[in-house]
Amino acid sequence: MLSTGALRAHLLRARLAGPVATTREASLRSYRLFAARDPRMTLGLAPEGDWDEYELLRLMADKCGVCDDPAFVSGPNVIDPERTLAGLEAFAGRLSEAALRRSPVLFGTGHPHRLLGFYVALADAVSAAGCPVLTPAQGRCIDITTRFGVRTCRLDYVRGVAMVREPGARSPGGGTGAHTHSPLPVRVALEAAAVGSGRLPGLVVGDHGWVCGAGQLGIEAIGLADTDDPALFVGEAEGRVSVAVPLDDAVRSASYLPLTRYVLNRACLSQ
Repeated sequence: MLSTGALRAHLLRARLAGPVATTREASLRSYRLFAARDPRMTLGLAPEGDWDEYELLRLMADKCGVCDDPAFVSGPNVIDPERTLAGLEAFAGRLSEAALRRSPVLFGTGHPHRLLGFYVALADAVSAAGCPVLTPAQGRCIDITTRFGVRTCRLDYVRGVAMVREPGARSPGGGTGAHTHSPLPVRVALEAAAVGSGRLPGLVVGDHGWVCGAGQLGIEAIGLADTDDPALFVGEAEGRVSVAVPLDDAVRSASYLPLTRYVLNRACLSQ
């Protein structure tokens, strides 16, 4: 079993917490865009509060441990590892509750190149515990607005975890997909689930638009978020996201393996 102390050391060593690669400049830009209600940063959330950039900075200092001084405008951001550990505990608790209830679970990621393995292990574990892992709208085409224009992507699942693939991408059901912040994939998946089997998930697990899009529709959602993803933390503060775990979401994929083991152990889902 990985101890809390060992995981804390790993978080700092892998730069999942502590000084992270996500820059202060990128994070402050995200807060400004969110305050302007730019959909690239709201991720499908319709905030109830005003949330100007200074309120967002204070929120992110509370939720992640970033510096709350608006005069600090460049350099690396910092995530408090204690907040990451607390988030992982809460995340594991929600996963355990879903397993005990045998709730249907939907997994989806906008970071497949980094986080697919993390979610696949969780999907395998809850499936073994008796939870239906949902895969609605497999192969459905979705028009997603990107900075390069509108692109038609395809919704695909790898071992129960949803992602989108770029036009012309090969290997359906295998490999990795495209990076996206869009809430459209989860909306399409939830609509297909409602129309098809009529069985909606009791829990959505993921990141970016998967979490905020589901939470906005009233479905319990938990996920991982970086310091430049304020929407998940706003959603948590406003009660539409159950758990947002602060960590760097773009380190090497192997670095998330100890987190997987820790979460499954704390959720009593280790096999």
